[in-house]
Amino acid sequence: MLTIGKLGKAAGVKVPTIRYYEQIGLLPDVGRSAGNQRLYGTDVLNRLRFIRHARDLGFPLEDVRELLSLSDQPDHSCAAVDTIAVRQLAEVRDRISRLQALEAELARMIAQDAHTTIADCRVIEVLGNHDLCKHHDHAETAH
Repeated sequence: MLTIGKLGKAAGVKVPTIRYYEQIGLLPDVGRSAGNQRLYGTDVLNRLRFIRHARDLGFPLEDVRELLSLSDQPDHSCAAVDTIAVRQLAEVRDRISRLQALEAELARMIAQDAHTTIADCRVIEVLGNHDLCKHHDHAETAH
């Protein structure tokens, strides 16, 4: 059995995060020792590691909740899990595309800058007037 601090260390998660996951129902309520400490078993450690890995891969908490629920049904089809993973992959690819556009825009702004005075600074000018952006899709780059 692990205390909350040891659980956090073993899973690479901070104690407030563990408490938050308990609060929102991703982790179960656990019993307490005679000294009133929460004590966690390996099942909770494994669940916490699952959550951490899913979050590291960018899955939103509601998807993590659904994935945990699905993982509790080992005899069911994997189709629902695949659907969630495909959706996350599309989100990651979309984010990469937006980041590549941002990278290109920043590089373009810097390359056009004469590095003279702030009054003539192209970066300041473009930041002040979004119409000057080459990739000026407000909805896609505002994330």
